[in-house]
Amino acid sequence: MLLALSLGAGCARHGAEAAGVAAEVALASPEGAFLAYEHTLQLQLPGAQIGPRLKALAEACQSAKFGDCAVLQLAQGGGDTASGSIEMRIAPQGVEPIIALASEKGETIRRDTRAEDLAQQVADTRLAQARLRGEHARLGEYQQRRDLAVADLLAISRRLAEIEAALEQAGRDAAQQHRRIDTQKLTIQLDSTSSQRNRSEIGRALGEFGSIFTTSLAYLIRVVAGLLPPLLVAAVLLWGGLKLWRRRRRQQQG
Repeated sequence: MLLALSLGAGCARHGAEAAGVAAEVALASPEGAFLAYEHTLQLQLPGAQIGPRLKALAEACQSAKFGDCAVLQLAQGGGDTASGSIEMRIAPQGVEPIIALASEKGETIRRDTRAEDLAQQVADTRLAQARLRGEHARLGEYQQRRDLAVADLLAISRRLAEIEAALEQAGRDAAQQHRRIDTQKLTIQLDSTSSQRNRSEIGRALGEFGSIFTTSLAYLIRVVAGLLPPLLVAAVLLWGGLKLWRRRRRQQQG
């Protein structure tokens, strides 16, 4: 029985380790597929560590420590509740190592991964490039004819210029598509830990106690000042009414 339990525990540990390894395998677009992966990671760290962590992530990306990488956006907020974010485009094999660097001594709150299928866009771009190249070649051959009128020659030249501009744009589109397929977008959001945020909120509330008290007192004074005149008028009318009622009552009794 002890041997069976030991074997069972060993298998369970092996399964957990295998699952952990599988979770860290870099996702990449399969051969023949055109998938653009995007990752979003939300972490919590002590506020004092957010600035240095952002700097370490930016330096690791810019130095290509984990493969080709480019920083797209970097933001940092200070104050009582520090926060920051970094957005980058990185080679697939570098996603997990840089996430491990970001998560060191931190708490992962949420992680999302999604992929956009660019197969149709890639096919459309390739088709447009093939069509434009074919038209460019035909017009180039036609342009060599010696019996062309000047007007026709000018029209062909204009059309060739338009085709060349369209080919350049299609080339840029193709490069951007392959960039999105060959690299992956990673956004890391760093926030202060919950306990630190709670302490900051208490400290901020204590710091605002004086202003809140004076604002409330000023509001109360305004309310009293606004209600005092009608209350005085009502009191005078009530006093006069009671006095008149007592006089009539005495007359009736007399």
